[in-house]
Amino acid sequence: MSLPDSPAVPRESPQGPAAVIVLAAGKGTRMKSKTPKILHRIGGRSMVGHSLVAARSLHPRRLAAVVRFERDLVAPHILEEDPQALIVDQDEVPGTGRAVQVAVEALDAQERLSGTVVVTYGDVPLLTPEVLARLVRRHEERGNAVTVLTADHEQPGGYGRVLRDPDGSFREIKEAKDATEAELAVTEINSGIFAFDADVLRTALAEVTSDNAQGEMYLTDVPLIARDAGHPVDALKIEDRWEVEGANDRVQLAQLGAHLNRRLLEQHMRNGVTIVDPATTWIDVQVRIAADVTVLPGTQLLGGTRVAEDATVGPDTTLTDVEVGPGAKVVRTHGSGSVIGARADVGPFAYLRPGTVLGEKGKIGTFVETKNSRIGNGSKVPHLSYVGDATIGEHSNIGAASVFVNYDGVSKHRTVIGDHVRMGSDNMYVAPVTVGDGAYSGASTTIRKDVPAGALALTEGAQRIVENWVVERRAGTAAAEAARRAQAAGSTAGSGTHPDTTDESE
Repeated sequence: MSLPDSPAVPRESPQGPAAVIVLAAGKGTRMKSKTPKILHRIGGRSMVGHSLVAARSLHPRRLAAVVRFERDLVAPHILEEDPQALIVDQDEVPGTGRAVQVAVEALDAQERLSGTVVVTYGDVPLLTPEVLARLVRRHEERGNAVTVLTADHEQPGGYGRVLRDPDGSFREIKEAKDATEAELAVTEINSGIFAFDADVLRTALAEVTSDNAQGEMYLTDVPLIARDAGHPVDALKIEDRWEVEGANDRVQLAQLGAHLNRRLLEQHMRNGVTIVDPATTWIDVQVRIAADVTVLPGTQLLGGTRVAEDATVGPDTTLTDVEVGPGAKVVRTHGSGSVIGARADVGPFAYLRPGTVLGEKGKIGTFVETKNSRIGNGSKVPHLSYVGDATIGEHSNIGAASVFVNYDGVSKHRTVIGDHVRMGSDNMYVAPVTVGDGAYSGASTTIRKDVPAGALALTEGAQRIVENWVVERRAGTAAAEAARRAQAAGSTAGSGTHPDTTDESE
């Protein structure tokens, strides 16, 4: 199936900076969670994962991540997201300036840095590769020593303020806790994201002190030190402040997640996807959707889900790591780790567990659960069944209320059903068992032995009827009274009085 690149896939640049440093050492206490702040997820990826994708999009020669709090959780996750990252431990000295300093020292120990060094954060998940590329381009084209990324913010709160000279040129960054009332009225904020010349950065960091309200080494002191030394310092202001918005608590995390989702939905719609109700639709960053797909309300497409052209998904459907073929229809379904073939039908109220593979024009119907099963082209499991650890051939039909009995309490076993098989309702398949091509079975059959090709399998038992059991054993109930009335009227069917069905025209 033909699918476009995910909207989150970064564009390649021909040449990258000397290094990118991702600061991921913060404690994040306001998140009030046993999970480290930067490991909280939006759009199917951790916040630091988003930051690493954006950082790596620059194709830096080296990438370092500075860690401290919850190191045993954070460092392995970073390496899982980016195996080439250099993990650097921040020491007891607090502050972003010290975090960058230890990263520079660690990178210098491998090979002395020379050129552009970009600094970004592990809790800024909406920063796009395009904006980072603009920052580096502005920095290098103008020959800056320092370039800071800024944005206007209607509620700047605790952000550092970017102060400019009357001619609009950069003057300094003032942290909110050290700012005057007039400075706090400034709405242009420091994002904390910088491009530095490595030599200037190294020299300026040696001059940074902790003589401030927080007792920390501020990275934001570096631009002023560089400017006072006569080096060019610049500020690049971007229009979308969400690009540099961080998340310190779960309220902000939800806001970032909603904004990211809106961005992704717009990109998919502009690529030719019909999303009927964006307000109730959620799509992860790694999902790929072809043109002319229709996504109906209440749908979540998560993980690495792929949806091919002309498919319809929803309403009220959640798919995680599911491949949906061309022209397939998936209605009110929960699925994960599964493949749905071209022009297949799934749902409503189906549950596809990992390992489900449905062939072309196949059907998994209402109240059907499948797991680790292959259902061939044109085969159908229409309703009220469980299919686990099974292989079903092509153009076969599984009757309603069927159960594949795959577990003996110790091990799982497999059932194999051939092509063009017709199975009756309320069948039990006690695995391991095989049903040959073209075989049939009657209703309420328990299949414990292999069924040869073309055979009919039956489990027969005489039907027993105990006359007057209800009247005698359930006296006084509504059922007993109904039975008495029917008996009095001469009925033999026990289903009430029948109307006269005589056709007088005969």
